[in-house]
Amino acid sequence: MAEPAPWVPHPWVPRDHAEVAAGWRLWLELSDAAWPGADWSGTPADAVRRIGDVLSACSDIEAEYLAASEDPSKRLLRMLRSVYFVGFAPMELWRHDDGPLDPRRAELLHRDLAVFADHVEAVLERLAEGGGWTALNADRGRH
Repeated sequence: MAEPAPWVPHPWVPRDHAEVAAGWRLWLELSDAAWPGADWSGTPADAVRRIGDVLSACSDIEAEYLAASEDPSKRLLRMLRSVYFVGFAPMELWRHDDGPLDPRRAELLHRDLAVFADHVEAVLERLAEGGGWTALNADRGRH
């Protein structure tokens, strides 16, 4: 895995129930977020559909966390917002592209998805370390 971006805080340790719940929800959302599934139609728009779903979930998690926490964690908010920051560009670039992929465009799409995937992995590792879910995170990689 590539070195995580500096905006992926380390260490992250949840301080209260609201932070544990938000971190856990984020970890669950990101666990299969980066790559299209077996039902992928072959278009760039469909390849980034899951990124859009994740960004929407991040917005929901952030809003619910801010409503539930009296003292929101800057580290958790930075992780949530970093997912949005890294995922927004490829989603916007490809989301309306329903055309067939030629080799060059496939390479570009793969590169964009790989950047998002590397970032997601860094966030997942931070969440797992701080939340005590490292065994679950390791098992996730085996399936």
